[in-house]
Amino acid sequence: MAPLTWRGTWSVLSRPRSNRRYTALILPVVIAALVAVPLLLLLGELLTPSVEVWEQLWATTLPRMIGNTLFLLVAVGLGTSTIGVSLAWLVTAYDFPLRRIFDRALLLPLAVPSFVMGFVFMATFDYAGPVQTAWREWFGRGAPFPDIRSGPGAALVLTLVLYPYVYLLARAAFREQGATTFEAARMMGCSRREAFFRLVLPMARPSIVAGATLAMMEAMTDFATVRFFSFPTLSEGVVRVWEGRMDRAAATELASLLLFFALALILLERLGRRGARYDQQGGRGRRPLRVTLTGVYRWGAVLACGIVLGLAFVLPVGQLIAWTLAEIDGHIPGTWELVYGQYILTTVGLAAGAAIITVILSLVLAQGARMAQGRASRVVVKLATLGYAMPGAVVAAGVLLSLSAIDRILGLGLILTGSLVGLLYAYVVRFMAVSYNSVESSLVKVKPSMEQAARIMGAGPLKILRRVHAPLVTQGLAAGAILVFVDVMKELPATMLLRPFGMDTLGIWSYMLASEAFYQAAALPALTILAAGLIPVLILMRVGGER
Repeated sequence: MAPLTWRGTWSVLSRPRSNRRYTALILPVVIAALVAVPLLLLLGELLTPSVEVWEQLWATTLPRMIGNTLFLLVAVGLGTSTIGVSLAWLVTAYDFPLRRIFDRALLLPLAVPSFVMGFVFMATFDYAGPVQTAWREWFGRGAPFPDIRSGPGAALVLTLVLYPYVYLLARAAFREQGATTFEAARMMGCSRREAFFRLVLPMARPSIVAGATLAMMEAMTDFATVRFFSFPTLSEGVVRVWEGRMDRAAATELASLLLFFALALILLERLGRRGARYDQQGGRGRRPLRVTLTGVYRWGAVLACGIVLGLAFVLPVGQLIAWTLAEIDGHIPGTWELVYGQYILTTVGLAAGAAIITVILSLVLAQGARMAQGRASRVVVKLATLGYAMPGAVVAAGVLLSLSAIDRILGLGLILTGSLVGLLYAYVVRFMAVSYNSVESSLVKVKPSMEQAARIMGAGPLKILRRVHAPLVTQGLAAGAILVFVDVMKELPATMLLRPFGMDTLGIWSYMLASEAFYQAAALPALTILAAGLIPVLILMRVGGER
C-alpha cells in the first residue's frame, strides 16, 4: 500500500463524495445488470405476447395449469402456516417430554428435496404401495382410500417439506416477544388463548407472512413433485413444453406468465406486511414462562410433533436408506460405484463452480453497496438479488433469451446457448441472494474506520476489497458458499432445461429413475443430495437454538 503523504491524504479527502459513490457502484451495477437482464427480457416477452402461441395454450392446457397453480399456492400457504405456527407456539409456550429435541429436529425436513419426498410418498401410499395393499387386506378390496395421485396429495407433500420456513421464523418471532407484554394481556383479563390470538399472533404476522411466502415461492417453482402426482402447473408446463415438445417459444411464453405470478406473490407479501411493524423487547426482555402440559395434552403434544417429523423426515430417510442398501446388494461389484462416481463428480463440480463464482460476485456487490450507501446502492442490491424470488424455469428461460441474443450478435452459432456457461449463469442469477445475505451479514461487522484509513492511504475499491474486506469476512464467504453449493445440488428446473447435451447431475439422475418408477435405483443419488442438504440445516440448528 502506498505510503501516507499530505498530498495523497488531501486528494482523497477533497474528492467529491458523490464521485466516490459512483465509482464504488460501477461493478455492483454490472452484477445487477447480469442478474436483471434475463428477467427483464422475459418480462418483455409478457408485454409483447405471441397471439398464436397464447391461443394454442389457452385452447389446450393453460386454464388447467393456472387453476392448479393457484390451488397449490393457496393450499401450501395455508398448510405451512397452520403447521408451522402451531408447532412453533407449542415448543415455545409449553413444556412436554422431548420438547428440546423436537424444538430443533422439526427443522430437519428442510434438507429433504421436494421431488424426493414426492416419489417416496408415491411409492408408499400409491395403489400398489404397502399402505394401500395392507388397507385392502384389512378392510376388503373395495375399501375407499384417498387418492394420493392428486392436487391435495401434491400439496400435502410440499407442505411437509416447506413448513420449516414458517416454523423457523414464527418460533423466532414468538421468542422475541418479552414476557411483560404477554403478562400485561393476562392482567387485563385475557385467557392464554385470547392473549395468543389477540396479541402474540398479530405481533408475529410479518414473520409468518414472510415464511409462508417463501414456502409458496418454493411450491411455485416445483415441477417434479407435481408431475409425480399428475397435477400439471405452470412450472411443470414450462419444462414439459420445453423438453417434451421442443417448443421453446411456447415455453418462454409460459415462463413469462410464471414470472408474472412470482411478481404478484412478492407484491402480495409486501401488502400483507404493510404497516405490520411492532416493537419487541427481543433478547433484553424475559420470555413468557412455559406451561407444563399434563395428562392427555402432554402426550398429545408429543404425538403431534412426532407425526409431523415422522412423515416429513423419518419416513423418507428410512425408505431411502432401505432402498439404497437393497440396490447396492443387488448390483455387480464395481458397476454402481462407477456410475455413482461419474454423476457425483459432475454435480460437485457444477456446485463448487457456481458457489465460487457467486460468493466472489456477492463480495464485490456487498463491498460496493457498503462504500456507496444511499438509495442507489439499495436499488442495485435489490436488482442483483431478485433472482431468488423467481422460479428456476423462469430463470432458465430468461438466461436462454439473453444468451441467444448474444449468440445472434456474435454470429458464430450457438456458442453460449446450451453450454456450461449458460448453466452457471442461471445458478448465479438464481442464488445470488443466498450468498449475498451471508457475505453482507459478515461485512457489517467490519469497522468503517478501517476502510477510511485505507482510503486515506490511497487504496481504491478493489484494493480495499482484496486487502481489507476479503480477509475479514471468510466465515460469511464460507457460509454463502455452502448454501449455494447445497442449493445447486438440489436445483432441478434450471438444470433440466439448460444442461449441456449428455451432462446429468445427481438430481437429474434421481428424478429420471423415479419418473420411471425405479424408486430403488433412484435412492442413492437422492440420499446423497439429502445428506448434503443436512449441512446447512445442522448449522442452523446449532446457531438457532434457544441460547
